[in-house]
Order: sequence, then C-alpha cells, then structure tokens
Amino acid sequence: MDNVTQGGPLHFGVVLSMVNSSVTSRLLTGAMDALGQAGVEKDHVHVVRVPGAFEIPVVAQRLAQSGRYHSVICLGAVIRGETPHFEYISAEVARGIGAVALDCELPVVFGVLTTDTVDQANERSVINGRNKGFEAGAAAVEMARLWVAFP
Repeated sequence: MDNVTQGGPLHFGVVLSMVNSSVTSRLLTGAMDALGQAGVEKDHVHVVRVPGAFEIPVVAQRLAQSGRYHSVICLGAVIRGETPHFEYISAEVARGIGAVALDCELPVVFGVLTTDTVDQANERSVINGRNKGFEAGAAAVEMARLWVAFP
C-alpha cells in the first residue's frame, strides 16, 4: 500500500455489475461525476465490469489487494423478483464487500442498490438527481482523503 499513501493524485477502482445495466450505467455516470467534481482525473479511475452483483466482491478484493487504489467503489443493482434469489444475492454481496474492506484495510464503498422494483432502482439512479452512484463516488473520495491523512 506504500505506493498509494505517498501523496499525489488519488486513484480509484470501480467494480460495475452489468446486470440491470440501464440502472448500473447511470450509477457509474453518477460516480464518475462525483469523482470529477472532486478533481479526480478520468485516467485515475479504473472501471472493471463484472457479469453480476455476486461477482463484485471477488473483483473488489483483487483491486484492493493490488495496492494501486486509494478506494474501491462497488456499483450494482439487485432487484427483487419472484424467488428468494434476491435475498441470497443481496446478503452475500453486502457481506462480501464488507469483508473486502476489513480484510484489505482499504475503503471499499457499497454502491449496490437493493430494491423491490425497477422503478425504485430508477429513482435512485437519476442523472443529475438522486443518484446513489454519485453518493458512492463522493464517499470514496472522502474516505480516500481520510486514509491518506491517517495512514
């Protein structure tokens, strides 16, 4: 981790689930807007796309372990269906992301929507409005700055 705590520009990894891509693409736009507003250059953000939300934690762990990032942002959308699949996936994704943060001692930000309906997911991913991706990006910047200040 020494190479990212030496000062200089902040670097971020983003793990983006491709399931519900109409929602997750807006979450990514929101996160990139927040990072840009904080002065993070686009070439200091590495976006990795994964098939679904269940794959987010393992890729977040790989990014966190690389030592190249000040924070990792996890973005996805798990929308309830007619089976218990929602409960299993949302619980495991949340548990996995939390474990990565603790195990890797790096800010790993949870930007995964867990909603009952597509409409709710859409409401939480509005461009230039309420966007949980923007909130995740802003939190990642704040946490990265904290990590640099208190290594």
